[in-house]
Formats: sequence, structure tokens, C-alpha cells
Amino acid sequence: MRTTRSRVLATTRERIWDVVGDPYHEPRWWPRVQRVEGVSKRGWTSVMTSPRGNTVRADWTLEDSHQPERRTWTQELAGTPFERMLKRNAYGVELERVGDGTRVTLVAEQELRGSARFAPWMVRRAMRRNLDMALDGLAEAVE
Repeated sequence: MRTTRSRVLATTRERIWDVVGDPYHEPRWWPRVQRVEGVSKRGWTSVMTSPRGNTVRADWTLEDSHQPERRTWTQELAGTPFERMLKRNAYGVELERVGDGTRVTLVAEQELRGSARFAPWMVRRAMRRNLDMALDGLAEAVE
């Protein structure tokens, strides 16, 4: 299942890339991320707060990165609570020049498993909300 959200931001691709291309900036723009740990060229760990206030850790692997055009990262699911619901969980950012600004497209790709397969519309709605919040955070961070 693929969910996308786009917005034009009044800044350059390079300015946006400075934020999205560095995992340490994730708490500035990605919803519920409190801090990032263990950043390497291969991946990082996001430490988030759940809606109930619990700490949740997610390990990410950088899948693709072409500065300043696109970046994709995938969650390492094996052995985590997320594994019950997801076969794959990946996110991406695509940056395209438009006039004096940049069209930012955030992409979420999930392959569902278990009971989540029976309610894909709920997952898609949650992903749209999450991506919209990420776009709001990114706009605040760069404009």
C-alpha cells in the first residue's frame, strides 16, 4: 500500500535536503520523534513517544539516497512489535524544483500482515495524517 502527500515549500531543494538528508534533524520535523541515536551511513534509530506516552524505538536502514532529489529508508521489523502488523514499512522524500520553490512529496509504503490486512483504509488514513504532520514540521524547519 502506497500513500503520498505533497506540498510546495518556498525554499530550495538544497535547504530542504539539509534537513531531510540528516537523521539528526528528524526530531525537528518527523511526528513524535524525540531524538535519534546510532546514526551511521547505513541507518539510525529513532526514539519516539507513542500517543500513550510510551517510548518506542524504531531502527531504520537507508535504502536509497540521491542528493538533493530523493531519499528512502526502511524500518527493520524483525523481532519488534511492529512485525505483527507489517511485512514492510518504508518512507521516502522526493524533491522537485517548481518555480521559486520545491515540491516535497512524502511517500509511505507498507505491506500489511495479520489483522491489519483487513483494515487498510485505517492504515492509509493514519499514514496521511502522519505525512501531513511531517510536511507541517518540515515547512516549519525550513521556511
